Amino acid sequence: MSLRFHRFDLRLKHTFTIAHDSRDVQPSLIVELCDGPLSGFGEATSNKYYGITLDRMIDDLEGIRGLIESNEWTTAEDLWQLAHASLKDNPFAQCALDEAAHDLVAKRAGKPLYRHWNLDASQNPITDYTIGIDSVDNMVLKMQELPWPLYKIKLGTPDDLAIVQALRQHTDAVFRVDANCAWTADTAIQNALDFKALGVEFIEQPLKADDWEGMKRVVRESVLPVVADESCIVESDVERCAGYFHGINIKLTKCGGLTPARRMIEKARQLGLKVMVGCMNETSVGISAIAQLLPLLDYVDMDGTLLITNDPATGVTFDFGRVIYADENGTGANLTRNS
Repeated sequence: MSLRFHRFDLRLKHTFTIAHDSRDVQPSLIVELCDGPLSGFGEATSNKYYGITLDRMIDDLEGIRGLIESNEWTTAEDLWQLAHASLKDNPFAQCALDEAAHDLVAKRAGKPLYRHWNLDASQNPITDYTIGIDSVDNMVLKMQELPWPLYKIKLGTPDDLAIVQALRQHTDAVFRVDANCAWTADTAIQNALDFKALGVEFIEQPLKADDWEGMKRVVRESVLPVVADESCIVESDVERCAGYFHGINIKLTKCGGLTPARRMIEKARQLGLKVMVGCMNETSVGISAIAQLLPLLDYVDMDGTLLITNDPATGVTFDFGRVIYADENGTGANLTRNS
């Protein structure tokens, strides 16, 4: 067993703007676990908002190289538990390692990962395609560049209603909106009324992550479902969200990988919450890992590879929102070039 790192600067097709960030390049780390002829791949991107850099991820993983390469683990869950004491403050690094371990274990078993988990992929949800904050003209051009049945519209401006009204004139697609913590409770409740008539399916993270009193009002008065994102980062957050949101959005990089994500999904189901998994601007490695969870989900946002121009990997592909699995075992992801 050997541990390898691959660093990439992912170039975005368009400047990606949300309520608290804007970028043209996304650094990303791909972790490779080599075991004879087999390699498992996992990924995590850097993130200024959470203070995560590629160097920090590599340093933290180097600190447990001996544990990783010891072959004393047989399942990805075993490795996650062994590594967690050292990586509990760096879930991004843990995510990349965990995805690689799951990929490798399923390849050892000679199966795609979702089949290794005995999941039925016949009713998988389709993925949305994200339109970042921009001028209305540019947002329309982005939709026209990739006609899609389901768009996720990033909001958080003084003109949010006008933006959605303008975009609606150019497509019959279903909309989801993501405010990225930018609204007040009053704004969220009013926007829900206006957006429902405009074909919006749900609202993601309307208020600041810690505004639980505001969310108590929103979940009670909103005519649209509300889904937690920044308010639901790790496993212990799932139970907290019950009664304040209708659903949760799980990010593998933020929670620490596929292993905790599956536990979060199970807990959410017990609490009657809808479940979504979201992505970063990442390669086919990270997106293919997300795809393995599709049979367990109500909604998914896994358009990361569609937003970059230099994907260094292969894996799942898309047909008008429908996710098509690769033929390979594991997650189906493979690197086509080294960093």
